[in-house]
Amino acid sequence: LGVHLAHGAMFQRRSLQLTHGAWSAVLPRFFAEGFEGWGAGLRLKCIDCHAGGEPARVVVGGVPQISGTMQEKRNLMMQPRLDALRKLLLLEPRGYPCQNANFIFPPSGVFPTAAFGVVIAEQGRVYPAMSGHNMMCVATALLETGMVPMVEPLTEFDLETPAGLVGIQARCQNGKALQITLRNVPSFCRPKDMDVEVEVPEIGTVQLDIAYGGMFYAIVDAQRIDLQLVPSNGREICKLGEMIKIACREQNPVNHPEFDYPGCDILVFTDNQRRDGDAMRGRNAVVMSNGKLSWDNSESWTGMIDRSPCGTGTCAVMAQMHARGRLGLEEDFVHESIIGSEFVGRLLEEVTIGAAEPVKAVVPTISGRAWITQHSEVICDPSDPFPQGYTVADIWSANADDA
Repeated sequence: LGVHLAHGAMFQRRSLQLTHGAWSAVLPRFFAEGFEGWGAGLRLKCIDCHAGGEPARVVVGGVPQISGTMQEKRNLMMQPRLDALRKLLLLEPRGYPCQNANFIFPPSGVFPTAAFGVVIAEQGRVYPAMSGHNMMCVATALLETGMVPMVEPLTEFDLETPAGLVGIQARCQNGKALQITLRNVPSFCRPKDMDVEVEVPEIGTVQLDIAYGGMFYAIVDAQRIDLQLVPSNGREICKLGEMIKIACREQNPVNHPEFDYPGCDILVFTDNQRRDGDAMRGRNAVVMSNGKLSWDNSESWTGMIDRSPCGTGTCAVMAQMHARGRLGLEEDFVHESIIGSEFVGRLLEEVTIGAAEPVKAVVPTISGRAWITQHSEVICDPSDPFPQGYTVADIWSANADDA
């Protein structure tokens, strides 16, 4: 039951992971019945964290061992029976709209240096290829619990994600990870995805760019629609952001040049981008789904705001700024969230990705910090009437049941 780490260490996971035999016994019933009949003996071992104010639940034990790459695992976990794990963790009464989940697996072997593999799960049945704030939380949890041996002052290791290999550089002191820097997957903003015009009900024509930073982002200048990115304006930000994003997805679908990943699946409003000494700075609000928008039901025209500056959103914005000539290589970009927390991004190099459709891309890094907030075991008793959670439209979308 040991997992081979990139540094040659072994972490014995008997206290954190169900044995293969235990899951072999329960898995057929799990696929047939969801959570019914689990019993109190099956537990999900979780480490809750936040990065820049956005929460993430890191699941380090109790997850069924699924073969395949992280992309193949992601595809399987999106199926209804395994998606029940996401619902258990993210919906009420155990979760809330802004919660995220990260399922930790042994590496698949595709990347020899990977210490662990990660499949990320969010609300709305979204399983992103990559997520910056989630990876900061995962790296912090793995380091501060000893699952990845901490070497002070600097620990380096790799994580396998559905998007590819993500390099981690952690500045550590006294057993704490003080800063996590992620070397993300190549990010890009193609010329054909710039200055896109979409027609949005009640808003009109909105001009935007679409960029990839681990997820596909619709990037909208908030000043163009007279929108102020302040916490007190949260409801309007969510309404307009979700409407623009869905309209963009319907009218201008995009996909990744190297694997099947359609978009856009998220939106970022940008504001107050400016040069401050040797660095660029900017403010943002990232809008995510917590249900399914229906144009026939205005109550569903809502979403939720990333409390952090958003890691993949920062990478997408940097790719867009680079494509427009506003951000060069080796320049810092300080990105501020709606609550004032900051991530620092930087572009390292230009690369070309995709064989059939070559795309000019950039390799970004993002730096920030995460904190562990609690250790827990999530269980589902056979008598629990809410094995896959529930939503109420006071804080959830009116169509959140579709999440």
